[in-house]
Amino acid sequence: MALPPSITVAVQQLPLESGLTQTELFEYVFDDTLLSLSFVLNIALAGITILGIAYLGRNLTDPRAKVIAVSLMLISVVSISSYSGLTSGLTLSVVEMPAGHPAEGTTTAGEDGVLTMWGRYLTWTFSTPFILIALGMIAGSNWTKILTTCAFTIAMCVTGLAAALTTSSLIMRWWWFAISSIFFLVIVFVILVDWTAEAERTGTADLFSTLKILTVVGWFGYPILWALGVEGFAVLDVAITSWGYSILDIITKYIVTFVAMFYVIDEPRAITGGEEYGASLPGSRPADD
Repeated sequence: MALPPSITVAVQQLPLESGLTQTELFEYVFDDTLLSLSFVLNIALAGITILGIAYLGRNLTDPRAKVIAVSLMLISVVSISSYSGLTSGLTLSVVEMPAGHPAEGTTTAGEDGVLTMWGRYLTWTFSTPFILIALGMIAGSNWTKILTTCAFTIAMCVTGLAAALTTSSLIMRWWWFAISSIFFLVIVFVILVDWTAEAERTGTADLFSTLKILTVVGWFGYPILWALGVEGFAVLDVAITSWGYSILDIITKYIVTFVAMFYVIDEPRAITGGEEYGASLPGSRPADD
């Protein structure tokens, strides 16, 4: 059954749809060695991190320690999938910037617009909650607060994606960016204030202090790069912007993962939950995995 003309036109005008095929985008990426390496390096590091966590966590016995380890592993599971999408051209598009944007009139591989790596927003949307789950559990926070930060981080990433894909108005691009930044600041407040205090009570303050510095300082780099990169003021080109994001991912994902994992494998009393941890009913024990 044919779609109504109005719907057909709307679909054809989606900013994700460019005139370049995936093959052309794939070739464009690998014609730029600097750009392609920013993707490939993260695929390799994510793979190494997954194997490293599997090896380090092979003797874990406490169910709460296992949950933290699995959360840490899932960060890299998302990353290796997302970076594969970027490398293949699946999650790349050429988006024409609105009037007044510094990159207005730019062409990419003969197509009007700039290369938009919208697949990175998928990485952040699905991986950042796992970072927060691990951090929240290490701090000793409750699940209500942990899930609230996860909801805010998903909202932050989705509104960031909206900022990157809005082509109708320059003002609206920055409006979406402002909303995303507000959600980001809520998360930062929870980490720096609430979870820091809870880590003091839990006894994980030293570890949490290291993790929060790596995480928060790294996370502040993302909106700064967005503003300076091709999606914002276009001070940095696509390859440099991509490398900036990749370096931040290395710090806030893989380095944070191993710092936390080397602590968790010793199963200190501060992070263990006991044999009944994870049971849905009082007095019951979760089955061995």
